[in-house]
Amino acid sequence: MAVNNSLAKRPNKTSLTAYLTQDAVKNQINSVVGGKNGTRFMSSIVSAVQATPALQECTNSSILSAALLGEALNLSPSPQLGQVYLVPYDNKNKGVKEAQFQLGYKGYIQLAIRSGQYKKLNVLAIKAGELIRFDPLNEEIEVNLMQDEWERENAPTIGYYAMFEYTNGFKKAMYWSREKMLAHADKYSKAFHVKAIENRNPKYSRVSYEDFLAGKYPEGDAWKYSSFWYKDFDGMAYKTMLRQLISKWGIMSIDLVQAIDADMAVIREDGTADYVEMEETAQADVVADQDPEESQEGTPVQESAEAPEKSVESDFFN
Repeated sequence: MAVNNSLAKRPNKTSLTAYLTQDAVKNQINSVVGGKNGTRFMSSIVSAVQATPALQECTNSSILSAALLGEALNLSPSPQLGQVYLVPYDNKNKGVKEAQFQLGYKGYIQLAIRSGQYKKLNVLAIKAGELIRFDPLNEEIEVNLMQDEWERENAPTIGYYAMFEYTNGFKKAMYWSREKMLAHADKYSKAFHVKAIENRNPKYSRVSYEDFLAGKYPEGDAWKYSSFWYKDFDGMAYKTMLRQLISKWGIMSIDLVQAIDADMAVIREDGTADYVEMEETAQADVVADQDPEESQEGTPVQESAEAPEKSVESDFFN
């Protein structure tokens, strides 16, 4: 006899605001945040949940734990700051939706700068007509950047550049073409597809990324494209560049290591990270490829785990 999980999928018997004001929860918040900052912290959580309606269906405990990790790293979950995101995930094993901790590219920059090891750290989209040459051997780039900010903002992106310089003078730089970034996202993100996906079941069909950009998809299918690769491709590309650059050649502080390890995981009340989408084969890929961020990023909460288009690999940045 099939078990009815309809009640399990409504885990919040109390509102988030009411949950946060419970004595036990307030004590937990105060132990991390400190009493005078508790109101600010709770306001930032409520703001993040209001900005993403699907988060309202997630368990209150997973929302709090993810936000507390961000607070412990001195990173805000406020969507306007782009340091840490709370991302809804449909945990079908438990029959509930949970909030994952997701590090934004601005969070990478904050944590790297705080280490005191970096004199310079930058990531930039390169627009059409700007790139003269990039020498990967000497890691030297020659560009002619547009001076008109409005014109540059609206020009098509052809690639991404990231660099850092230590305080001791050591430098490292990378350039990826937009095509390489698209291939990277398509390979490692379960929720993102460059090419159209056709399926007899309309639920699993997807338009191509170019058609998505042109708005050529049914109005009711917007939920299929809730991945950050769809919503903010440049932001995800910046994060990928920084993660590739720093994790391979950069000096990482304890906080940065902790943030990377927890990226795209559900944080439990005891502080452990649960990589809910990672299967054994995916974990092996993470070790081999050193790129665990790409596997779990932004899975639409409405999408069934039975979708056949892609296997789970590894993503959002390592």
